[in-house]
Formats: sequence, structure tokens, C-alpha cells
Amino acid sequence: MSELAERLSAIDSQIADAARMAGRDAAEITRIVVTKFHPASLVRELHAVGVRDVGENRQQELEAKRAELNDARALDGLRWHFIGQAQTNKAASIRRGADAVHSVDRIKLADALHRAASPAGEGEQDVLDVLVQVNLTDDAGRGGVEPDDAQRLAEHILTLPSLRLRGVMGVAPLDEAPASAFARLHGVADHIRSVDASATWISAGMTGDFVEAIAAGATHLRIGSAITGPRPDRG
Repeated sequence: MSELAERLSAIDSQIADAARMAGRDAAEITRIVVTKFHPASLVRELHAVGVRDVGENRQQELEAKRAELNDARALDGLRWHFIGQAQTNKAASIRRGADAVHSVDRIKLADALHRAASPAGEGEQDVLDVLVQVNLTDDAGRGGVEPDDAQRLAEHILTLPSLRLRGVMGVAPLDEAPASAFARLHGVADHIRSVDASATWISAGMTGDFVEAIAAGATHLRIGSAITGPRPDRG
């Protein structure tokens, strides 16, 4: 077994243990491997060991990797998740590269992603999965909509036919216990499900706090270096 496969197996075992402790089925939890700063070749390696969901933080990197792997027919079933802060003027590029965008935090961004839609053929419209990113900190300058405004943003997304509202995303603050932050995120998720019962995704939890995220109902985990290994030196 390769080192990559060993790290992946170790994390999956920890996810399964955390799910059992929370009385949940690990099969309902999607593990997204974040490949930030790693080469496109790592995505091929991840796919070879069974990974089907990868995440990128930067639009330029997402676009470059997808272009490099465009001819890789062997990467069937691979889904790309955009999890970083999105600029409105990059919405078209993000939409072309991502199968799901976790970081929709304002109406202008939702509108820009909608405008970037292209016909899917036969009169249908390409539909993009999106999540409302919720700011779990006291810093209004951080990414994410304020919790009290999340439902209004979700309701706006529901008016845009090329976007499919999937749920919420959040990052636990560094100065707070993850469990309490994820509990707040779960509360916001409940409000959003009250306007769209199908918006069941909760994207929360990284290497250091995914156990707490699973206990709070996370359905999607964003895990990087614990699986990929140290990020390459970017010089």
C-alpha cells in the first residue's frame, strides 16, 4: 500500500470511528480531499486509490488542474468542490471548473454564478450545486454570510433556476471550541431546511476538528494534508 493510500485509510478509519461515536452511518459522510498547492498528478493518484471528491480553494488552481486533466477519461466520477472565497468577477471560471461551490456568501455572487450558466442541451439548463457559507466568527470581514442573514440568501438562491441549494458550509473559529461553532452551524442548517427540505448538506470539519463536525451532523468534510501529505514548497 502506498503512503497516500495509508494516509487515506487512516483518515477513513477515524471518520468511521467518529461516526459510530455519534450514532451515525459513515456512509452518509462525504470525505473531500483538499489538493491546494499540490500538482494535478496528485489528483490522478487520489482517484486511483478511490477518491471521488476533491476540493480547491483558488479559482486559478482549479482551472489549471482541470485543464491539465481534461483528457483524463480514466477519472470517471470525479467531483470538484470549490471551497475558497470567490470573487464575483471569477464566477464564470469557477462555474466552468466546479461541480459544487461551498462558499456562496452573498447575493451578488449567487447572481454571478447564475448568469454564468450555459445550456445543458435539449432546452435544459446546466445546474450547479451551491452551499451558503456561514461566518461563524465575530469578524464581519471573514468569509461567509452572517447567521441571521443566511436564510434570506438561501431564499434568493432558490429563485435562480441554474443553482441547486444543497445546504451550508462553515469554518470553526480558531478562538472557540469547534463543537460550539458547529452547533451554531447546525442551527442555521435547520433554518435553511425549513425553506428547502432537500438542502441537507452541512460542509464542516477539517483535519483538526472533523470529529466534532461529525458529532454536529456534518455531511461533508474538507481534509487536506492529513491525506495529501505536506504541501509542496512554493518557493
